[in-house]
Amino acid sequence: MAGKVIVIGAGPAGMMAAGAAAENGADVMLIEKNRLVGRKLAITGKGRCNITNFCDTDTFISNVTANPRFMYTAINRFSCYDTVAFFEERGLSTKVERGNRVFPVSDKAADVVDTLYDYLVELNVDIVRAEVKSLIIQDGAVIGVRLDDTEIYSDAVIITCGGLSYKATGSTGDGYTFAKSAGHTITPLLPSLVPLVSDDNDVTELQGLSLKNVSIKIIDNNSDKEIYTDFGEMLFTHFGISGPIVLSASAHMRSMSPGRYTAYIDLKPALDSETLDKRILRDLAEFSNKDIINSMGKLLPKKLIPVVLDRAGIDFRTKCNSLTSEARERLLNVIKAFKVDIHSFRPINEAIVTHGGVDVKDIDPRTIGSKLIKGLYFAGEVLDLDAYTGGFNLQIAYSTGRLAGTSAASSILNH
Repeated sequence: MAGKVIVIGAGPAGMMAAGAAAENGADVMLIEKNRLVGRKLAITGKGRCNITNFCDTDTFISNVTANPRFMYTAINRFSCYDTVAFFEERGLSTKVERGNRVFPVSDKAADVVDTLYDYLVELNVDIVRAEVKSLIIQDGAVIGVRLDDTEIYSDAVIITCGGLSYKATGSTGDGYTFAKSAGHTITPLLPSLVPLVSDDNDVTELQGLSLKNVSIKIIDNNSDKEIYTDFGEMLFTHFGISGPIVLSASAHMRSMSPGRYTAYIDLKPALDSETLDKRILRDLAEFSNKDIINSMGKLLPKKLIPVVLDRAGIDFRTKCNSLTSEARERLLNVIKAFKVDIHSFRPINEAIVTHGGVDVKDIDPRTIGSKLIKGLYFAGEVLDLDAYTGGFNLQIAYSTGRLAGTSAASSILNH
């Protein structure tokens, strides 16, 4: 008789773990408390699902921000390229977009979820809609799980319950509770890849303004050090700033406190200060008798002009031909380093991923198995592993899921 593996949580890590365990000969039960599998996966990438990143192992590791070295075995066993092949072989056509992001050709995250679901059905994985209340642990080994009114016994349990972000999809931190009950340490849980809150009045005035081709620099005011810089798109919101470069920056801002971090946005990164000054002089000459407020439309978005002039201390009615060189220098400085004081992160529920989780010191990276409890495995966001945007976090889920599933099955069958 095949050994039994229970997987808790039918997200990307859980579905991959269940499939890998079944492929390796185990009898698999996947327990999911939601009515549907892959709830969070279905809303990723604004409903398009950035499946993975089409990159080599070194590039992948360089994009993992928490415990990258831990990922070596898992990513070498199931790489980003393996993920693309996995979906393609099962009939899901993919395409590679900017930044090597991989999407389904259909642009539908639901197709990614369906592909994983069909994979499990094909392998006769028993998908049970129920909520696990606790693990059953005896003599240093996990022997099953408790549901509301029943106990289910197994030879191995894989915890793939996700983190704390997007609670509506079922990520309510259950996995941390199970891990703690088994003696595991949970590192501090923080939002990562999350928008940033600013109390600057003029920043909220800019809400709805989206900027492309700008660069951001984050300064840690405690050390006066630049901790992150990036180039791309961002957005001003009613609470502060968001968008791809802001979300990536947030992954570097640990121990958040009001005033600790300042963001500087270069609104014209393609122009050095000298070239930008010549450009401003050209525009001033072209509109020489006009008020400066009406002369900057070629250089900046309309919504940004009054805020930039105000910060540079320039009266809106100043005629272009009477702008002093000192005022022009102040204008230049504001454009090249538009300052946003960061107050806090948005709530963890709005974060794309949770930073922190099950401490990887107590997990064997070669199997993703617990060093403390026999037969217990973890995969995906419940672990203290996270990465930048671009498909890297989902790849962590697939790679750790497959390794956990394979390891659980082979440990049972070789027992």
